[in-house]
Amino acid sequence: MATQTLPQTELPQEREELISGSEAIAIACSLADVDVITAYPIRPYDTVMQYVSKLKADGAFDCDFIVAESEHSQFEIVKHASAVGARTFCGSSGVGWFYAFEAITVTAGLRLPVVAMVGNRALDDPGAFGVEHNDAMAVRDLGWMLYWVGTAQEALDTALLAWRVAEDPRVFLPAAISCDGSFLTHSQAIVNVPTQEQVDQFLPQYDRGRLQLHPDNPITVAPQVNEDWLMEIRRQTDDAMRRTSDVIKEAYEEFKQLFGRGDPSPFIEEYMTEDAEIVLVGMGTLAMPVRVAVRRMREQGKKVGFVRVKFFRPFATDEIRESLSHCKAVGVIDRDYSYGSPSYGGVLFNEIRSALYTLDNRPLMQSFIAGLGGREVLVRDVEEMTAMVQDSIDAGHVKEENTWIGVRE
Repeated sequence: MATQTLPQTELPQEREELISGSEAIAIACSLADVDVITAYPIRPYDTVMQYVSKLKADGAFDCDFIVAESEHSQFEIVKHASAVGARTFCGSSGVGWFYAFEAITVTAGLRLPVVAMVGNRALDDPGAFGVEHNDAMAVRDLGWMLYWVGTAQEALDTALLAWRVAEDPRVFLPAAISCDGSFLTHSQAIVNVPTQEQVDQFLPQYDRGRLQLHPDNPITVAPQVNEDWLMEIRRQTDDAMRRTSDVIKEAYEEFKQLFGRGDPSPFIEEYMTEDAEIVLVGMGTLAMPVRVAVRRMREQGKKVGFVRVKFFRPFATDEIRESLSHCKAVGVIDRDYSYGSPSYGGVLFNEIRSALYTLDNRPLMQSFIAGLGGREVLVRDVEEMTAMVQDSIDAGHVKEENTWIGVRE
């Protein structure tokens, strides 16, 4: 399904800018009137803090912009700022994201709605600046919402959505916006920048209520509870994550009405799936070469479609089941790895296979690892993967559950 564009007759006039995904996130910070932003330079995330600092130097954005001495410190700063009622933003990439992991873990445990960007980058060693998804994937079990962006426009829009959902009192969970390194963080595209009036109407002020840390509201933060209360606290976080789906749907519908754009679903994007016998699945900027390949194969009479997963947490189980239950086979393209996992498949592959397990008529499933370290996923790679899935359909079973694509022998 194509992105829906709603009638613009009564909408305020947006402006067009040629910007990168990182710059789009920085502009979203300005529009959202973020109070505290922290920074520590690591590629490819650092382009966000560079543009934020430019906006602040030009007088276009007033915020507390703090350059920390490490990734750990910058996440500690926004964590504490969020506890006292400040809207916050920070981010990192690769091993920098991991260096901050103590603070990142505690942020979710304390139910603090920090919004962060992950400029997806391969983990060292060996070093690489190119995109992999394993850095952001590391928070998937901690209570962070996790979204993979496909375009610069979506980066800006998703940031606004992230503050709206994260700061909702029914949620109060942090949100990570994953942007593929270089392909999205540094590549420029035309982006519709909304007006301040639109954003103010969509995004209310952050109000922590009775949970706000303040001298006039003496509360305990991060008490040592041990076995007495830990399970109850974990269950409360689980309840909050379960509520996020409804809050996301509600906010997304309002976003579409106010801004005049958006997909039918906030969780997944479907492309030529209506009559598809083979559906490829992936996340992030992978969508561009896959869509091109799907169009070409459609011209050859092959019934192929594509599903882009946007929210990885909360996982779009119902939407994915509905989308994939009618095809014969699914090929999942992971820009990550999970050594020793079931079938040695990628993370997304095993999540989707788990989601489809209860279906009476499950499609055949194959896992593909591709594009690691920023390597291009080419149209011919997509066609090769599709041919392998078709071979499994013809054979009536999956010949090889997991294949690494484009690897030199």
